[in-house]
Amino acid sequence: MDTPLAVRARGIRQCFGDVVALDGVELTVPAGQLHGLVGPNGAGKTTLLGLLLGLAVADSGALEILGTPVGRALAVPEGVAGFVDGPGLYPSLTARQNLAALAALRGGRAPALGIDDVLDQVGLTEVADDRTRGFSLGMRQRLGLAAALLTKPRLLILDEPSNGLDPAGKQHVYGVLTRLAAEGTAVILSSHRMDDVEALCSEVTILSTGRVAFSGPLAKLANENDELGYRIITSDPGAARTVAGETAGVRIVDEHDVLVVAAAVPALDVLVKRLVQADIAVRELAPVVSPLEAAFLALTEQTSIDAETDR
Repeated sequence: MDTPLAVRARGIRQCFGDVVALDGVELTVPAGQLHGLVGPNGAGKTTLLGLLLGLAVADSGALEILGTPVGRALAVPEGVAGFVDGPGLYPSLTARQNLAALAALRGGRAPALGIDDVLDQVGLTEVADDRTRGFSLGMRQRLGLAAALLTKPRLLILDEPSNGLDPAGKQHVYGVLTRLAAEGTAVILSSHRMDDVEALCSEVTILSTGRVAFSGPLAKLANENDELGYRIITSDPGAARTVAGETAGVRIVDEHDVLVVAAAVPALDVLVKRLVQADIAVRELAPVVSPLEAAFLALTEQTSIDAETDR
């Protein structure tokens, strides 16, 4: 049986005066998927997130959310939650009071999850009765996530959810989102941090100048990159440079302090094999720029050039 779709967008176009914010955007997100949305400033990410939350309606195109066609603002079906540009909170109220107020705005319907439960899930139990005006950015982000969890959403939309989070807070949020996806909730998160997207998401959509530059599995990005830079630390740097220089398809980029080579994945595999055969221990091998970041830079630059050519 096919996995039901949480989001299906076809040919979405949105303009603000003469500015084309979204230009024929296609997006498909099945239930239970963690989907990343990345792009440079002004690419249209916030506009798209607003449409998915029902805050606006597209000028043209078709949008289905949780199997329901959406043709007007504030008409998304039950089960959609999240925030754009940070959560809106009442600074004079405590964390618990903020959640109670948001629950009351649901027209008397009891929240699907209890307030204490969601506070515990995001790690805010100890500050539940503190006023939010004193909260750090990371704490406000976690409280915004708690507010979204109140409804036990089937589609969760998050804008920069790790903003201001320390490493422990980030891992806490990662755990919550991973669990939600495992339970069938589709999560779409927009982030400027490629490490967030790579750590959480199985698929990604890259927007540039309102258009989709790429959409698909992260693994496909790595396969489509002809050449990436890799930092290599070995037990014998001099011998490693010699082996690298003699390996077809491997180009030495920097050999001063740490050996840095540029290679496609097959050539890199050969290099590692030859280093081991030469009894050279490989202590660290890491991309200088991640496949997602390399693709992001390449695709957004090319899309910007194409858009300028069209104009």
